Amino acid sequence: MTFTPPTVEQLGLYLGLDEILGDRADLLLTTATALCKTIVSPLPEGAEAVVLSVAGRAYVNPQQVSYETIGPMSVQRPSGSGGLYLTKADRTALKALAGRGGAFTVDPTPATADPSPTWPLDDGAGFLEDFEAGWGYP
Repeated sequence: MTFTPPTVEQLGLYLGLDEILGDRADLLLTTATALCKTIVSPLPEGAEAVVLSVAGRAYVNPQQVSYETIGPMSVQRPSGSGGLYLTKADRTALKALAGRGGAFTVDPTPATADPSPTWPLDDGAGFLEDFEAGWGYP
């Protein structure tokens, strides 16, 4: 299965909105998809969640408001919580969905390696015969 771009209706469901501005949502989804393709192209299956997250952030907070006071109510949002951008978690998720960015091992042993010893063995000599007297061996 391949990547299918999310629809305006899916963005509305994702954000929990009964009504959504179709043209604006479509622009944000298209732009979010293009932004995600700068990390992984073509987008893998499952990247819909990242696209929805990116577009949803921009739809809810387009001016990047970080602190707002209206009468007795005040709201403070984390810095950089608006606009259209990819977080580090978004980039990591896209790479993981594409099968990149994980731990791996490399075995440098050639396939033709022989497990037998490569040094010459002298079957007639013993281990202790190689040392002179006085080195802790009789």
